[in-house]
Amino acid sequence: MDVLLEEHDRLSQQSNLSTIADDVQSTLDILMQARQRISSDPDSASITLAKLQNPIKKSFTKVNEDLKHIHSGLGKYSKALDKKFKDKPLPTDEYDALSSHPNLINRAIAMHLLREGQFSVASSFITEATANPPRPTPQLKTGKLESDVALEDTLDVGPLDSKPLQQQFTNMYHILHQLKNERNLLPAIKWARNHSSTLEARGSNLEFELVRLQFVWLFMGGGDCGRGIVDGPRRALEYAREEFMTFQGKYLQDIQQLACALAFRPNLEHSPYRRTFHNDSAWDDVANSFTREFCSLLGLSADSPLYVAATAGAIALPTMLKLQNIMREKKTEWTSQNELPVEIPLPPAYQFHSIFVCPVSKEQTTDQNPPMMMPCGHVVAQESLMRLSKGSRFKCPYCPGESHPRDAMKVFL
Repeated sequence: MDVLLEEHDRLSQQSNLSTIADDVQSTLDILMQARQRISSDPDSASITLAKLQNPIKKSFTKVNEDLKHIHSGLGKYSKALDKKFKDKPLPTDEYDALSSHPNLINRAIAMHLLREGQFSVASSFITEATANPPRPTPQLKTGKLESDVALEDTLDVGPLDSKPLQQQFTNMYHILHQLKNERNLLPAIKWARNHSSTLEARGSNLEFELVRLQFVWLFMGGGDCGRGIVDGPRRALEYAREEFMTFQGKYLQDIQQLACALAFRPNLEHSPYRRTFHNDSAWDDVANSFTREFCSLLGLSADSPLYVAATAGAIALPTMLKLQNIMREKKTEWTSQNELPVEIPLPPAYQFHSIFVCPVSKEQTTDQNPPMMMPCGHVVAQESLMRLSKGSRFKCPYCPGESHPRDAMKVFL
């Protein structure tokens, strides 16, 4: 990587495009002056053109010399790139589970565009995708062509109506703009109050977080309108008297801490409340909480599923490339249709569902092969349970306990 960085720095130093632009501009100026002389005195055209030969030739020579350094630097930089990042073929689409479900892919793209605020692009994409519906592609290995409609019914996914979602996300981005850029919490507080019952049922504390941050903002002199920073605590106290009454039952301790901070105003930075009033990430944290709750009320995840899937795929790509090479060398095939042949370690943020791997078969359980807990408390997959018991009383493979298959209970993850 050091060699690549050195070539990059050398290219940056050598590629002085401004010098080339100045040389080209000087050439154009010479030609324009000659053109004006010829237009004003046509009889001097032959003499003027003869005088142009040497200046133009020198100008072109200078430009070519400058370009040589750039081409040389680009060549060395390209070689360093090719040496560092060797060209590796991407995995084939032989095992592409979504190749037969293009409508779901289009839906994910449209939803991502809407979530990112690209409303005009999303509208054009939905219009074109609806006018020219894609045809499902059967998987090469299985030859099966699963129906998009069947999978949409299974996932309870209907046609995408972009207009209501566009209105919702327009409102969300307006509130986020006010919150992040204008330091105006009032639109977010108003939205939280309009949905307070739903948020409370979800166990969310978003409304109190917004009100608390508004108190801190006023306390630190936010929106003082020239009245001076000393006026901040008084305005924060007035705001607390108006707004904190409804939160006393659930957040009394937090309110007491905010009130006690008034006594430490002269030396707040060295007080026990420093982290509350000098928190650089407070606004970003509240913005993330607002985005998460807003999307949750729409029945959506806080992060774009397309972004999550693409990021997880990029993390898994090196492992899949290595697996493909091993399978090609050993002349083996991927036989598991609904799961990956190897484990892909993903960050905790990308793990959404609990999984259970049977300790007997070493296979991950599924809806068709769920985990079963025996009376002794040990858990195995249903197929392993049937294989061990053979329909009669059997001994647990991990303890002396004996039981019958009908005594096992299904475990829901």
